[in-house]
Amino acid sequence: MSKRESTKYKLDRRMGENIWGRPKSPVNRREYGPGQHGQRRKGKLSDFGVQLRAKQKLKGYYGDISEKQFRKTYDEAARRRGDTPELLIGLLESRLDAMVYRSKFVPTIFAARQFVNHGHVKVNGQRVNIPSYRLKAGDVVEIREKSKQLALVIEATQLPERDVPDYLEVDHSKMTSTFVRVPALGDVPYPVMMEPNLVVEFYSR
Repeated sequence: MSKRESTKYKLDRRMGENIWGRPKSPVNRREYGPGQHGQRRKGKLSDFGVQLRAKQKLKGYYGDISEKQFRKTYDEAARRRGDTPELLIGLLESRLDAMVYRSKFVPTIFAARQFVNHGHVKVNGQRVNIPSYRLKAGDVVEIREKSKQLALVIEATQLPERDVPDYLEVDHSKMTSTFVRVPALGDVPYPVMMEPNLVVEFYSR
């Protein structure tokens, strides 16, 4: 099993939830945590524990991005005027790797980061290989011509278990996606409940 596969499965097991809604998630079979002590009865989490879990779940969902990068995103949301939890989700969904994943160009968020890193994506006609690149409303993302026939891409567009959200306009025949608007929390099709308000509480301690 690759390191990335292992990371995905470990995150699901650790959280006890099928974070990405994948049919092969081990949580579908075993709802207890990983490791030899995973089946022990869980005690009630403290407020801090609940907040920490909410942060780990949200951070993990976006490819288990680094703590430094996630904290930087939170700090930016906190600086802006408006509702910080909603702004945090909007900033996370504005990442290039998140849009590539949401557009169903790749099967997983982990694959999206690697796909962008390897230079398969263009933004407004320019090649971009930075997964955390921040998109603005109206930006057009497209798969490079020579990458459109990759098996990974063709298979991902046909995945039945997730739909493209309405804040993106995707044309799979041309392999393009337009970032129509920055979404609110209620617009994002998370398979499990995310609680960005608890993430804000965690960092505000």
